[in-house]
Amino acid sequence: MKLLLISNSTMPGEPYLDYPKKEIRKFIGEKERVALFIPYAAITFSYDEYESQVEERFAEIGHHVRSIHHFSDPIKAVHDAQVIVIGGGNTWQLVRLLHENLLMEAIREKIMEGTPYIGWSAGANVACPTLRTTNDMPVVDPKGFDCLNLVPFQINPHYLDHNPPGHGGETREQRIQEFITVNREITVAGLREGTMFKYENNSLSLIGNHPVRIFKYGQAAKELNNTADFNFLMPS
Repeated sequence: MKLLLISNSTMPGEPYLDYPKKEIRKFIGEKERVALFIPYAAITFSYDEYESQVEERFAEIGHHVRSIHHFSDPIKAVHDAQVIVIGGGNTWQLVRLLHENLLMEAIREKIMEGTPYIGWSAGANVACPTLRTTNDMPVVDPKGFDCLNLVPFQINPHYLDHNPPGHGGETREQRIQEFITVNREITVAGLREGTMFKYENNSLSLIGNHPVRIFKYGQAAKELNNTADFNFLMPS
């Protein structure tokens, strides 16, 4: 299994998907590949627009994408894929459409067979057992909370340490503490922007200059940087 789970697509002031593109190229390799792109998290813009935006960046690194909405048989498209990519947007909408199109199990099986998987934001969230650590508003009924379960822990993408000035609601940490209080067996990784997890050769590593914050029920939250061993999150 090969996974690249990216917290966010874009850093302020940069083009879309620019900061992770070199890591994406290293992950896929030098040989040109056409990745199957799943744009289901898009709501306020079209799948064609989303595909074009991602294709522009992939073409810069010698690869390409083709969106699943062009295929009459999406399950066959998954089975035939060289690489699978799921982009960010609204996680609830993404999960609903993956369930409606009967793709959750098909994608999982394909990735478990060794097909590389890349997901950012919502696409990183759905690699987890459940969508319940997303930051997104539940704009639709997802038809079930179960996700791809490629990793046994939860990711909270775009993790923030503090609320914006003037915001009086719960911090991200407080919300995650609520989650682990009612889901005591599940570890949560707060993945800050500009960072990503890579799982390759049976080893999980962190890429990026910011530490990840690890939450486990009954333990103090801890910060781990990119020199740490993260394989405790992926028990054999």
